This record gives sequence, C-alpha cells and structure tokens, in this order.
Amino acid sequence: MDVSKVAGFCDYFVIASGASLRQTGAIAKAIQEGLETEGIKSLSRVSAGDESGWIVLDYVSVIAHAFYNPVREFYSLESLWSDAKRVRVTAA
Repeated sequence: MDVSKVAGFCDYFVIASGASLRQTGAIAKAIQEGLETEGIKSLSRVSAGDESGWIVLDYVSVIAHAFYNPVREFYSLESLWSDAKRVRVTAA
C-alpha cells in the first residue's frame, strides 16, 4: 500500500499473511534475510518463536507486516488505511 499521502512515518506498507504462526514467521524471516543479502537491514528483528501473529519489519520508508490470517482479518490494516493507494506486487 502506498501510504505516503496519508502517513508521515513511511511511504509503503507491504502486507503478507500466512496460514499458520510458523508460516507467518517464515515469511517475515524470508523478507529479512532476502533484504539483508542486498545490504538492507531492518530497524526491527524477527524474534525467535514469535507467536503474536503479527511481525513488523521496519525499513524506514517501507514497513513490512507479516500476519497470521486471523490476526490480519482482525486488525484489517487495509480498512484502517483505506485512503492509501493499493499497489499490487508480483513475484519476479
């Protein structure tokens, strides 16, 4: 989501979700490790054994959210930030 016009703390939200807590952690870890290989480090870290259902990785202008599906539905960031422009990203 392009939140640059509605939020003053970042430009984009990347929102992903997993079907289990383990899968959600793996998604967040893959984002973190993939960007670290490019020399991009998050201000936050994936905690081992995180079972909150919502992992946030802060890359200053981009904030990545990895949700467990029921937690994503509960918090509904897409509705909360409904004024933001949605940007679809496809796998390379």
